[in-house]
Amino acid sequence: MSHHHHPRHHPFHLRLLHLTFLLLLLLSTAAADDAAAMANLAAAITPPPATWTTATDFCKWEGITCDNSKQVTAINLPSKNLAGTLPPELNNLSQLKSLNLPRNHLSGDLPPLADLTLLEKINLDTNNFTAIPPDFFAGLTSLQTFTISENLDLSPWTLPTELPSNLQSFEASNANLIGSIPDFFANLPNLQDLRLSYNNLTGNLPNSLTGSDVQNLWLNNQRVGLSGSLEVISSMTQLSQVWLQANSFTGAIPDLSNCTILSDLQLRDNQLTGLVPESLVSLPKLANVTLQNNKLQGPLPVFPKSVVTVELGIDTNSFCLPEPGPCDSQVTALLEVAGALGYPMQLAQSWKGNDACDGWSFVSCDSSGKNVTTVSFGKQRFSGTISPAFADLGSLRSLSLNDNNLVGEIPGVLTTLPNLQLLDVSNNNLSGDIPEAPGRLRFLHGGNPLLGKDVPTGPSGSGTGGGGASGGATGGAEKKGSASSGTVVGIVIGVVVFVVILLFVGYKCYAKKRNGNPKRVADPENGKELVKASVAGGSSDALRVFSELQSQSSGDHTEMSVFEGGNVSISIQVLRQVTDNFSDENVLGRGGFGIVYKGVLHDGTKIAVKRMESGVMGTKGLKEFQAEIAVLTKVRHRHLVALLGYCINGNERLLVYEYMPQGTLSQHLFEWREYKSNPLSWKQRVSIALDVGRGVEYLHSLAQQSFIHRDLKPSNILLGDDMRAKVADFGLVKSAPDGKYSVETRLAGTFGYLAPEYAATGRVTTKVDVYAFGVVLMELITGRKALDETMPDDRSHLVTWFRRVLISKENIVKAIDQTLDTDDEETLESICKVAELAGHCTAREPYQRPDMGHAVNVLGPLVEQWKPSTHEEEDGNGIDLHMSLPQILQRWQADEGTSSMFDTSFGQTQSSIPSKPAGLADTFDSTKGR
Repeated sequence: MSHHHHPRHHPFHLRLLHLTFLLLLLLSTAAADDAAAMANLAAAITPPPATWTTATDFCKWEGITCDNSKQVTAINLPSKNLAGTLPPELNNLSQLKSLNLPRNHLSGDLPPLADLTLLEKINLDTNNFTAIPPDFFAGLTSLQTFTISENLDLSPWTLPTELPSNLQSFEASNANLIGSIPDFFANLPNLQDLRLSYNNLTGNLPNSLTGSDVQNLWLNNQRVGLSGSLEVISSMTQLSQVWLQANSFTGAIPDLSNCTILSDLQLRDNQLTGLVPESLVSLPKLANVTLQNNKLQGPLPVFPKSVVTVELGIDTNSFCLPEPGPCDSQVTALLEVAGALGYPMQLAQSWKGNDACDGWSFVSCDSSGKNVTTVSFGKQRFSGTISPAFADLGSLRSLSLNDNNLVGEIPGVLTTLPNLQLLDVSNNNLSGDIPEAPGRLRFLHGGNPLLGKDVPTGPSGSGTGGGGASGGATGGAEKKGSASSGTVVGIVIGVVVFVVILLFVGYKCYAKKRNGNPKRVADPENGKELVKASVAGGSSDALRVFSELQSQSSGDHTEMSVFEGGNVSISIQVLRQVTDNFSDENVLGRGGFGIVYKGVLHDGTKIAVKRMESGVMGTKGLKEFQAEIAVLTKVRHRHLVALLGYCINGNERLLVYEYMPQGTLSQHLFEWREYKSNPLSWKQRVSIALDVGRGVEYLHSLAQQSFIHRDLKPSNILLGDDMRAKVADFGLVKSAPDGKYSVETRLAGTFGYLAPEYAATGRVTTKVDVYAFGVVLMELITGRKALDETMPDDRSHLVTWFRRVLISKENIVKAIDQTLDTDDEETLESICKVAELAGHCTAREPYQRPDMGHAVNVLGPLVEQWKPSTHEEEDGNGIDLHMSLPQILQRWQADEGTSSMFDTSFGQTQSSIPSKPAGLADTFDSTKGR
């Protein structure tokens, strides 16, 4: 019996043995794969941790976790000072769940980790990796967390169009991301954290964010800026933290009433317009909100006490009143009108304050200057609807809305306005009934093929609050389908006009080149034409210079620290090369903190390299260096000098800035004879003052805690070829180490600019900068230095002497720089206004001084109303795009234009240009407002 039974079961035992053997073989092969991969990792990183020796089992190495089958499940080595690379063999660690290597110095390309199906967490932040493989995320089906933030050496890369569906957190701030944000959100139901700050992302917030459960959305401080509307965030009901500051978003703040757990909303430094919605003010969990440096209008919002931090930017927005309360009735009506058009930027530029008759574009008033009589919106490409609020303007005589993309109905109440004589709504996409008009009213409504027929208008026609971004899109689309003959003719004329303008500008630029610039400081290079620093254009050019410097860098980063938000680190070899080994011939200036050299890149672009020895800087050196790096690399503004990179070489610290071809204000104000240049005209001086004011104001409002310059003076104000000014050297505390200089020598440099409370107590607030700005204004008016030892004692300290001068207009006239023409009454009036401002700014008590926003508001109109008195004087103030073509041509003929006409003109006037041009990454885009 057993004889027959045994052979029947024998094969099963054999199979079991065979399977066990195979399993053991597979396990040992897998363990061998892991052992080989770990040996490769140990060889690729330096220095490997002390326990990582061949004598020790790799599962017992520091930071390594294995499972029972001796396969690696986790690599965990944060902040271990590791350098070297990650080998491609990591892809063989089939059981790996966590790769955690933040805050090291690892470099090279990321290894492909495709198909590690168990990998849940990758944290590689704060390293020096250089590239991410394009298929890096393929097959990582379990991935929940991916962090690559603070990897400044990454070559520019774009976000993948697909990411693993289990992803909960994706963080890549300060990681050189470019391009737009793709539509992957609909496929990521679990995503909660999206951190992409401090990159160069552009374009709009994607519609796929609609309904997303993201809780923390950090997209702040993009170099050029994300743009378009914020409408999509109104549907993201799980949002808790929303950081969108320092971008180029436009339109109104949407209704956020569904975002009931929102606690932190950062919207400062954008181009937002319209009223602050009541739904934002009443959000139940809101604790922090910043809105400054936008173009917000209407009444000042009042947030409840539960909101701990509120930055409204009373001076940097366009609220009707500086305190809470309703706006004037005409202002309220016109803002409702703007709301129906989606609050377009060309209205927000000048529609500020509480008097619609005070310089509001497109609006005219009667002779009393109190009642609005005309609103002219013709040919402005406005989309949205016609607001019935026009009917609240009882004195209105003429209303032109022709040749736009307006949809919806003509409010019947308009034809009942008692004084209205002209109503022109021709050439739009209006529909619905044609209201009856009284005989006295000239009512033009041709070119609206749908008028008289009832047609649904979709989201654009949603009444007063409509318009918005969607209004623009739908309006434009419908318009194409129903273009009237008038529109076609308009387009043809527009093209002809554009060609004429192009030809004219071309001729002007050609003439400008031929004539050269008569007011140029002599170039040390034997009078060769100075090349305009192409970095001055802003971020896109700065990026090109980064890459130029980087491509020359050797890639040896062993001596270089990376700071939070740090910028490009550049090798000392490259800086030696571009400055001709720091040759004396390339010295641009010397100061207590080192020497500044001119450098020239391969493509001819000039840079400025500031070289400081830590001996000069004492023990504070590195901290101060880090302070300047940390501030400057986060700051991009038209009136602040851009930092392009840095280098740490042994004891010395080097900073690389954009080159400012016309040197310092100090040279032009006090040393123009030595440089054989012309003295600055008053127009140039007041324009420089406004530029400096805007730069410092931006610095003060940059963060919840203000940045303070601490050393504002003419030698820290640099000028471009167009004589527009930028502020340099902020973030660096100018206190020399004890015993290095005698007290008198040390104070002499900046003593004339020190606010009394700062000199006495060392206490620093933004009002310290306001004081120094007041001193600079006095220097601009008098042509005298803040401290002048050659003067008698009672006149050597400019502020003390100037305060006495301010008592009467006659005294002011005597004190004015003799090179200025004071015969012109308008010039004298302007100088007196600036003198009065200088007096306020240098008040003895900090609380008596205004803030920089006030100073900018005083100076702005003085620059804008200026008319050039001679052909050579350049009008750095842009062309108003509301002017007719003949007016524009006249303006150009009156003025020779500037070397960067499109930079300073079209770039700054936002009327018909929807998003910010690539070069203008700063906050203020209008010539009028900020």
